[in-house]
Amino acid sequence: MPVLAAEPAQKGPPTDLTATLTKVMPGLEVDEVNITAVPGLYEVIAGPRVFYITADGNFLIDGDVIDLAQRTNITDERRGVVRVRAIDAVGEENMVVFAPKDPKYTVTVFTDIDCTYCRKLHEDMAGYNAKGIKMRYLAYPRAGLGSASYQKAVSVWCAEDRNAAMTKAKAGEAVPQKTCDNPVADQFALGGMLGVRGTPAMVLPDGTVVPGYVPPDRLYQALAGKPAAAGH
Repeated sequence: MPVLAAEPAQKGPPTDLTATLTKVMPGLEVDEVNITAVPGLYEVIAGPRVFYITADGNFLIDGDVIDLAQRTNITDERRGVVRVRAIDAVGEENMVVFAPKDPKYTVTVFTDIDCTYCRKLHEDMAGYNAKGIKMRYLAYPRAGLGSASYQKAVSVWCAEDRNAAMTKAKAGEAVPQKTCDNPVADQFALGGMLGVRGTPAMVLPDGTVVPGYVPPDRLYQALAGKPAAAGH
């Protein structure tokens, strides 16, 4: 892992860096190339990925940049920003949302209907909502597309009352099998791009990923200690 101290900001990135990247990495869609505090090093954002390239285009660094003076992981902070951006692009209308009347915090959860701890989390939904936490589900059927868990997620999405169907499915009850236009495959792909490997995986308002089940009280404490992102 590269450990680098912050230095004065530099000029804008060379205009040919994007062309260099797409030439050596066909299919890569570069969203941004930004200056960093490290002379000769530029940040590259490509979808949910954050990495670095040298000004001459000869070296790519896939790792973390640490500001030693501030003792902060600059790369991890940027990853959080990118995660929030990617999730916001999904749109809440494409999620199954359980919200209190006046939410204080919003947490996005990649979930698998058949996952034991996902079911435990859902059992505590009233507790999260009582703490002012809005919980938004994105589908992440771990067994993959076409699996039984995938089909359950599709059936929940296609149900007339998605929230009721989700609660029923999380309790292990059968949900009528249905098909329709749905975002399940796209959400599964997004989870993979964001580095989700298990469920539940919670994404906090600042983009921090919290793997596994966290009880309502502990989640509230974690949220209260973090700044809320705009719109969250």
